[in-house]
Parts: sequence; C-alpha cells; structure tokens
Amino acid sequence: MLDKIKQLQEEIGTLVAKSKEETEQLRIKYLSKKGSISQLFDEFKNVPSEMKREIGQALNILKNQATERINDLKETFEEQGNETGSVDLTMPGDSMKPGTRHPISLVKNEISEIFNRLGFKIAEGPEIEDDWHVFSALNFPLEHPARDMQDTFFIEKDPDVLLRTHTSSVQVRVMEHTQPPIRAIFPGRVFRNEAISARAHCFFHQVEGLYVDENVSFSDLRQTLLYFAKEMFGEDTSIRLRPSYFPFTEPSAEMDISCSICGGKGCAMCKGTGWVEILGCGMVDPAVLDSCGIDSKKYTGFAFGMGVERITNLKYQVKDLRLFFENDVRFLKQFESAY
Repeated sequence: MLDKIKQLQEEIGTLVAKSKEETEQLRIKYLSKKGSISQLFDEFKNVPSEMKREIGQALNILKNQATERINDLKETFEEQGNETGSVDLTMPGDSMKPGTRHPISLVKNEISEIFNRLGFKIAEGPEIEDDWHVFSALNFPLEHPARDMQDTFFIEKDPDVLLRTHTSSVQVRVMEHTQPPIRAIFPGRVFRNEAISARAHCFFHQVEGLYVDENVSFSDLRQTLLYFAKEMFGEDTSIRLRPSYFPFTEPSAEMDISCSICGGKGCAMCKGTGWVEILGCGMVDPAVLDSCGIDSKKYTGFAFGMGVERITNLKYQVKDLRLFFENDVRFLKQFESAY
C-alpha cells in the first residue's frame, strides 16, 4: 500500500488543469467517495496492526496534499477571472441616479433666457480685477465706503488688484471695446468681505444688464424690467420703482415686485408690506459713458443689477442663503424636476 501512496503523491504533485471544469474532474478522481484516495482508506482495514500507524499517517498526508493542490488550482482560475474582468451578464445592472442642476444655475439660466428674448447678449469678464474697472470708471469717488477693506477683498495688499465686488466691471470692459448700440447682460460671481449669515455671504452671484443707444429713456428701463418680472414670477406680478442712489447711474432706483407668496396682502417674506425688493437700476451716468469712450451727448443708456440668490430665494422660497453653498444632497434633490 505504501507503493500506491507514493505513486499517488507523485501524480498529485504534477497535477495541472486548463479550466475550472478540469479541476473539478481531478477532485472527483482523487477526493470523491469513489476516488483513488477514498479507496485506499477502504483498504486500510486490511492492513496488519503493526503497520497501521505508519500507513495511516501516510494516507492523511496524501489526502491533505491532494486537497491543497486542488484548492490551489481553483484559486488560480478565480484570480484569472477577476483579472480579465469577467462579469455575469445575466445580473441586473446598477441603476444610475440622474444628477440635477444647482438652483443657482437654474435661476441664472432662466434670467439669461428671458433677456435673450429681448435681444440681450451674454458677456463675461475676469473675477480678479483692477481699481479702474471696478470703481474709478464707474464714478466711485476715492472716499466711497465700497473702497474700504471691510467691503472689498484686495490681493496681496495691493490697492489696485482686487476681487470684483460686482459684475459692473464687465460693463466697463464692454463699453471700452464696443460702440453703441450695446445690449448685454453680465452674469457672474462676485466677492464682498461680509459676515456669512442666512441673508449674506462673502461670495454670491449677480446678473447685471446694460443697454446703450440713441434716445434710450427711463421708460425703456421700466418696460424692460416689467417684462422680466412677469416672465420670472408670473403674469400677475406688479413692480414699483423707488428713488435711490448709485454712483454710476442718475437717476437711480430700486425695484420691488409684488409678493408672490401673499399676493400683496403682507407676510413674513415681504415684512407685511406686500412688496419685495429684487434689484437696483437707473440711467447710466454721462460721466461713466465718457470715461469709457462713448459720447454721452449722443448716446444714453440704462443699467440694472440683481442678486441671483435673492431671485432664487423668492422663486423657490429658500430662506437661508447658506444652503446654496453647502452641497447638501438632500437640499439639491428637491430641484430634480426644476428644469
């Protein structure tokens, strides 16, 4: 019997297989109930008593050797299957959840589409600007509070290099390189050194607009903004213009819309007044036109600017501005159908 055991050990030491199926056949041949090793265990009862200890140990070694060899062959084919990236095509595929546009992008795109229908083109400019395009060309005097460090982010303590505080800087760039008629809007991100709260942030988004041509009047401005308000908030929306002050427009105004939540009756959103402020506007100051190389005696124009977050707050009734910047998936999923 020792000769048979030795012969099987030599066979098992040289076992090879080309597939999982061949490995299974080898297992059946040697380790199944009718396999070669099992037959030797059946013959063990006929072994003389004085040889049982030696042959018994040899049989156990043989069985362990065969088991280890066949398991090694199985693992080889499993690793090869992983390396080749084999997949079970009958398994169901992983579902891919569709993404959503950010509410700020949704509203910015809607604003752009409304003014595109009125013939306004889109223009963009750099976020890192100089004093001329952000302040000086827009008629800001040197002592204006907006030049103070508390409002503006200056870069490397250089008073001439800063992060733009409004997209009016793009208006200046367009007027410097384009002769009227000019009709454009300027969407983009702006930066101000403000404390972050539910109503304010150190960076936010604006859409400003500019129309310069011959005989442009305040009436043109009002009709343009009325059209925008009705398209954005509904046909029943009313507007009102209140006198205000901006260095780059004269006369200047702030525009309110009738509260879409209470219908003008008064609520927490409109603080009981029935009106909600959404933007500032006015006729372009002649000094701004002249500083940009446009003849103020021949051309007039109007400009307006609105915060995208403010419009989004009103449209979707989002009360905390910080939600727009936290990337909370639970919040963003609420806009899956807002296309």
